[in-house]
Amino acid sequence: MITAKDVQALRQKSGAGMMDAKRALQDAEGDVGKATELLRERGLAAAAKRTDRAQTEGAIGSYLHQQAGRAVIGVLVELAAETDFVAKSAVFQKAANDLAMHIAAARPTWVRREEVPEDTLAKEREIIAAQARNEGKPEQIIDKIVAGRVGSFYRDNVLYDQVFVRSEEFEGTVAELVQQLGIQMGENISVARFSRLQVGQGAG
Repeated sequence: MITAKDVQALRQKSGAGMMDAKRALQDAEGDVGKATELLRERGLAAAAKRTDRAQTEGAIGSYLHQQAGRAVIGVLVELAAETDFVAKSAVFQKAANDLAMHIAAARPTWVRREEVPEDTLAKEREIIAAQARNEGKPEQIIDKIVAGRVGSFYRDNVLYDQVFVRSEEFEGTVAELVQQLGIQMGENISVARFSRLQVGQGAG
């Protein structure tokens, strides 16, 4: 028998609505693990359907890193949403500021892989291949090595590919964090852009 306490526990764990949590528990025959997975699958499917919806609202997250009594790193990030109702919520505002803090620490250059210029990727592949050959790697595995190290390049430089720095709050990539937020809020949510400034970084 599924109790109200079971439903509430699943809601707190997943961020799902009451009826969605109850339905998932019923479909999973009371198994919380299966119900959580069902909610995730249904949420991802719903999120995929929402991706074409216009994001005309949002919030600017900000973060300043202080050192010796002065700000030395500053970040602004635009987290986009569909409605001002969601954009004004405390959960959304916190997420925007958390993302700004992540960007300050992790120093990404682009939001998505698609934004990386093709000539930058081509140059990176050339460098990786040359390094592998210098390491004495067999020619037949060079392509696999390049593919693997390009993945590392994305994780270092692309925001969505980076593991979120506050693992005590969320374990996963920034893309998964934003996706989970969209599921929780029931809207199409994404990082639109960001700007990171660091003292001395622009010096010639």
